[in-house]
Amino acid sequence: MESTITILIYIHAFFGGIALIAGIGIVILKKGTKQHKLLGKVFSYGMIISSAISMPIALMPVHKNPFLFSISLFTIYLILTGQRALLHKGKKEVSNIDKVISMAMILTSSAMLFKGVYGITQEAYGNILYLFFGGFGLLLSLKDFKFYSIKKRTSTSWLRIHISKMLGAFISSITAFIIAGLGYGDVMIAWILPSIIGTIYILYSIRNISGSSSIPRKSHT
Repeated sequence: MESTITILIYIHAFFGGIALIAGIGIVILKKGTKQHKLLGKVFSYGMIISSAISMPIALMPVHKNPFLFSISLFTIYLILTGQRALLHKGKKEVSNIDKVISMAMILTSSAMLFKGVYGITQEAYGNILYLFFGGFGLLLSLKDFKFYSIKKRTSTSWLRIHISKMLGAFISSITAFIIAGLGYGDVMIAWILPSIIGTIYILYSIRNISGSSSIPRKSHT
């Protein structure tokens, strides 16, 4: 059993590393190019595979970690909603699949918040992380439904959602590298700081595309 888990951990790390490298390329390269689209697919598949593999690992008795399980769900949510945001362009109706994905994140985030609040009462280590990421996930998923309710979307609204979610997933890959690759898993600031810095960059990126008519209309990450 332990050997199987070890193999899964290596596969998880491999795809996570591929996704991180692809993510760096995506940030550097010009948006909308063939290279950008190709790296976007590599990044998305790499992150989903890596996150999906980490979920059963986080449930194993020796490696049991509910927080990592929740973060894996969070990462998959970011990738799925980030990619599917491109499908909203030009459509009046939003698929029920999108609503199910966002609702699943609302439930996951609510559970994380509950765990965080409960952890505070028990003085358990790590409850701040549950509160931080649970609150962040709940905010994003609630904003999804606000986006879904808009009947007439602007020409860049779909792109803002796409960029914010995909960059959010990229932040997740950087955090994973710092925590697992560099071994700072017990340092709380190592979990939180990348998200803070990344959020500032996301806001900057979104602000730059707002109202711009020069963005390729068929760009994909």
